[in-house]
Amino acid sequence: MLKRHGICRGDRVAIYMPVSPLAVAAMLACARIGAVHTVVFAGFSAESLAGRINDAKCKVVITFNQGLRGGRVVELKKIVDEAVKHCPTIQHVLVAHRTDNKVHMGHRDIPLEQEMAKEDPVCAPESMGSEDMLFLLYTSGSTGTPKGLVHTQAGYLLYAALTHRLVFDYQPGDVFGCVADIGWITGHSYVVYGPLCNGATSVLFESTPVYPDPGRYWETVQRLKINQFYGAPTAVRLLLKYGDSWVKKYDRSSLRTLGSVGEPINFEAWEWLHKVVGDSRCTLVDTWWQTETGGICIAPRPSEEGAEILPGMAMRPFFGIVPVLMDEKGEIVEGGNVSGALCLSQAWPGMARTIYGDHKRFMEAYFKPYPGHYFTGDGAYRTEGGYYQITGRMDDVINISGHRLGTAEIEDAMANHPAVPETAVIGYPHDIKGEVAFAFIVLKDDTGDTDAVLKELRSAVATKIAKYAVPDQILVVKRLPKTRSGKVMRRLLRKIITGRSQDLGDTTTLEDPSVITEILSAYQKYKDKQAASQ
Repeated sequence: MLKRHGICRGDRVAIYMPVSPLAVAAMLACARIGAVHTVVFAGFSAESLAGRINDAKCKVVITFNQGLRGGRVVELKKIVDEAVKHCPTIQHVLVAHRTDNKVHMGHRDIPLEQEMAKEDPVCAPESMGSEDMLFLLYTSGSTGTPKGLVHTQAGYLLYAALTHRLVFDYQPGDVFGCVADIGWITGHSYVVYGPLCNGATSVLFESTPVYPDPGRYWETVQRLKINQFYGAPTAVRLLLKYGDSWVKKYDRSSLRTLGSVGEPINFEAWEWLHKVVGDSRCTLVDTWWQTETGGICIAPRPSEEGAEILPGMAMRPFFGIVPVLMDEKGEIVEGGNVSGALCLSQAWPGMARTIYGDHKRFMEAYFKPYPGHYFTGDGAYRTEGGYYQITGRMDDVINISGHRLGTAEIEDAMANHPAVPETAVIGYPHDIKGEVAFAFIVLKDDTGDTDAVLKELRSAVATKIAKYAVPDQILVVKRLPKTRSGKVMRRLLRKIITGRSQDLGDTTTLEDPSVITEILSAYQKYKDKQAASQ
């Protein structure tokens, strides 16, 4: 059907759909005819969707009339309609039905199910080169512009399949349950390509962990007899707060392996997942990898039978992965009980090949910081035994509930407000989400209703990016701490809100050190006001 509507080998197709069999079918249909799919998370705004469509120069968008999430209806088609107004390359919008509700159908809109019924059930696969593009997937960068990472046919599929089988101890006949969204790389690699390549039954999870109740995951495990369960620490932390009864209500005896993905897992969440969910008998693998790596790079398994697993630690490099730690001078840090910037020193099959349309940016982002090495952007600690523990991001990217987001994206969305000449956004710890955004804003002197401005800023971020990107806290300050060259010193802001203002480190490059006193005073008043309102 895609071919009949003008899609040829190498053409890009945007898929704006939540987790569903039809969304997976759309991905595989593109792969079969040699088209390049770019799945856009169905929680993104029209502006974010349009930006990705235009960067990839997509010809077609595939979507649903509406989506369902946590008992709410999501107007997917309306969002697509708004997006494609600004997308000159779009020729058709293929619209499937997730609900029975009718939506407006324009001149380029095509009812997907009706068109599919006209097609022959067999479509010959396109012959592809091993390095041809399989898909584009956009991830946030510290510059504010999302990066369209290119993954290729053979290397990516090999790596996704191999890591799926060996990290999770997949056996023929197993039911694999990865509860990630297909809009992220975890969904690509461990909902779709890895499991299906290995012949697994792969579970698609559309809803949220707490709808219709906090037992949703474990009811699904019981009903489908899931053998491997792979999810994010942010969901574990959320469910932990509801207590053990929702877990123990359901039979989880089918489970053999539990997995954690998206961000470092804290000790409390690891213990709860291992002892309560896994009854202290399941293998728990905390996995580290990225959109850029294509698949898992560091995890406790595979390893020798009975080898130790340490709580909250990714531990062992996968086959072909050679991690090194770098110091601030760009020198390799040797030995154990050391920390540094995590780099990989040799290529592996699943790695992204470039940023679509901008190979210079690809090289500068990943290979220029430490020449001869791939720079992950993460920091890590290596034990005396050679095990690795991820310590978090080292750049201006924050991780909200497992979603990587460049702080510059949020800053740009807020800076468009006429009353806001300057903003600085940083990440700070959150019990449930892992990290959330904290925004410092400078208002113009003639700004009237501050509360109204803050409300408009939150709305702007939700509209331009997504609701999850809205800053958890916004603090109005007179000015931002800057170096003499005009660079905002975000590390100082981070220390202030995390209670480390007595250890600010080197502040000699600050243009005016008195700005710190101003911000500390504003932050204290902000905290006092919050405390009084509770």
